[in-house]
Amino acid sequence: MNPYIEHQIDNNIVIRTFKESTDSEDFMWHRDQEDRVIYPIVDTDWLIQLDNELPKKIEAGIRIQAGVWHRLIKGSGELRIRIER
Repeated sequence: MNPYIEHQIDNNIVIRTFKESTDSEDFMWHRDQEDRVIYPIVDTDWLIQLDNELPKKIEAGIRIQAGVWHRLIKGSGELRIRIER
């Protein structure tokens, strides 16, 4: 089961919501099969970490290339992001 709720906006855009109550261990390193760009819907202290990089704040326009290992690092409150594929 995924640690998020997803709402499909169109073929290339989804909104994902990650609840604060989700266990931090559910945010594991993973790779995706397609390129994507993520945008936070509200300001957040959650972080994203890409392979061989330090964790960074989730800000508009973070590009994640297909096959790149990455993970979320849980912050406070709920995380809502827009994903464009």
